Amino acid sequence: MPSHKIDPTKWVDQYSDYLFNYTIARVNDRDMAQDLISETFLAGLKSMKNFKGEASERTWLISILKRKIIDHYRKSNSKKGKAEVHINYKDEESEGDWLEERVADPFDKTAEDSIQNEELGEAIYRCLGKLPEKQSRIFRMKTIENIDTEVICNEFGITPSNFWVIIHRARTAMASCLQKNWF
Repeated sequence: MPSHKIDPTKWVDQYSDYLFNYTIARVNDRDMAQDLISETFLAGLKSMKNFKGEASERTWLISILKRKIIDHYRKSNSKKGKAEVHINYKDEESEGDWLEERVADPFDKTAEDSIQNEELGEAIYRCLGKLPEKQSRIFRMKTIENIDTEVICNEFGITPSNFWVIIHRARTAMASCLQKNWF
């Protein structure tokens, strides 16, 4: 028997302020935040039968909302595509946290920039393919899909410290592979 019951009639009163504050901090657009929350409630209604009660109702709604936010950014950034991978880099001139900083501005692209962006995306996915399967899946979930650390740890049955060791090793391997195959 689930430890938490779901009651969609109370969602707006109980969770809308929390969900709005969570969303506005991530999208910085009031109308978009409201749209994403509406989509979250609708998705929640559609998937109520899948609610297992293993988490609180609010946590469950937040997990749906996170996916909606990710989808929103995927759609708005679809031209950047595969190059959107978090990874630290450092070279003689600079250092940063986003690999996509190394790619030309999508609004100021030449044909050469588009080719380089596509090649970089392919290089990233080739390098991901060289990682051990578990490491690759965890790295993708965290850096590409932007899934919460806690969710990933629960899915793989690992501790947060183990998670960060896996992420560190994946980033190191990715940086090395990209250094050899791209930069």
